[in-house]
Amino acid sequence: MSGFRPGDPFLADCPARLAVDLIADKWTVVVLYGLSEGPVRHGELIGLIGGISRKVLTQTLRRLEAHGLVRRHARAEAPRRVEYELTPLGATLIDPIHTLTEWARANGDAVLDALDAAPEPVAHGD
Repeated sequence: MSGFRPGDPFLADCPARLAVDLIADKWTVVVLYGLSEGPVRHGELIGLIGGISRKVLTQTLRRLEAHGLVRRHARAEAPRRVEYELTPLGATLIDPIHTLTEWARANGDAVLDALDAAPEPVAHGD
């Protein structure tokens, strides 16, 4: 028995579960954090983040925009200038991201130690 009841926040059709699924994506938190200091261009985000392809960054930004966390601004300039910034809703995630970052700093070594002590290799999710 799972203990879940109708209306619990982690049931498949619950808005809270959908929100957690969105922010649990491999790149979402990193992209949101990259936008936390203000508007940033696509190429600047690539440099800030590192390890993310242009295609994946574009897909992530589009998904975050569709969910109301990021706003895209296309400036009427030549050459065209596109910037991304957090919406007020997206900005509400920055404090929890900072908290998670501090947890990772404080506990990262313990997590790696546990992984090293594991009896069998563990597959890492993408």
